[in-house]
Amino acid sequence: MVEQHYFKFSNSVLIAPLVAVLSIWIVFWVELRFQINLNDYGVKPRTFEGLRGVFFSPFIHGSLEHLYNNTIPLAILLASLFYFYKNLALKTLLLGILFSGLITWGIGRPSYHIGASGVIYFLASFIFFKGIFTKYYRLVALSLMVVFIYGSLLWYIFPIKDGISWEGHLGGFVMGLVLAFLLKSAVPSAKKFAWEHDDYNEEEDEFLKHFDENGNFIEASEDTPLDNRNSISYNYQYKEDSEE
Repeated sequence: MVEQHYFKFSNSVLIAPLVAVLSIWIVFWVELRFQINLNDYGVKPRTFEGLRGVFFSPFIHGSLEHLYNNTIPLAILLASLFYFYKNLALKTLLLGILFSGLITWGIGRPSYHIGASGVIYFLASFIFFKGIFTKYYRLVALSLMVVFIYGSLLWYIFPIKDGISWEGHLGGFVMGLVLAFLLKSAVPSAKKFAWEHDDYNEEEDEFLKHFDENGNFIEASEDTPLDNRNSISYNYQYKEDSEE
């Protein structure tokens, strides 16, 4: 697979982040408009009722600050997922939400866990580890960008601050690593230059012919034959007309 076919823009790169961001903001607006609290639809660990939060909790946020802090990372990471891994993006997202939610349900404290931060941790973890596992230079560069921008998120998979669902963060991080390892994605083959092939012959390289054995540049002149080609000679024969 060539790069032009693999790294190709599609409508999903815009639609997926737009749908996700609109969904969480609309849910928050509904809560404010109708004066309701949907926290009961979050993940409540180890209760049958709390299982519904596995899918509902990413859409519920406790405050405007909570919602705002999740909006930009969610949009950026979803766009990255659907651009660089479009062949398995939707499958990866659904599995990540399901199993990271189940991990939160299994290990979480007895409280309602809400917010899209678990999904954000899953996306950041998946994109980082998947790029490292593929060893493809553009995907590795994406992994390094994720670390540079969101590397500080790593601290919040530990219980270092009250009021934050570190269990949801940990569940998302773990599932990102697991799915990055298990899900296989076709990666374009890196372009090889002539000197990277096994049958490369330095003596036939046109560029290297401009340098001597000491690495000094040799400027070709008009009197210097190129490619050791033989000079062409012309022989003329004159025939005298016979007299009658």
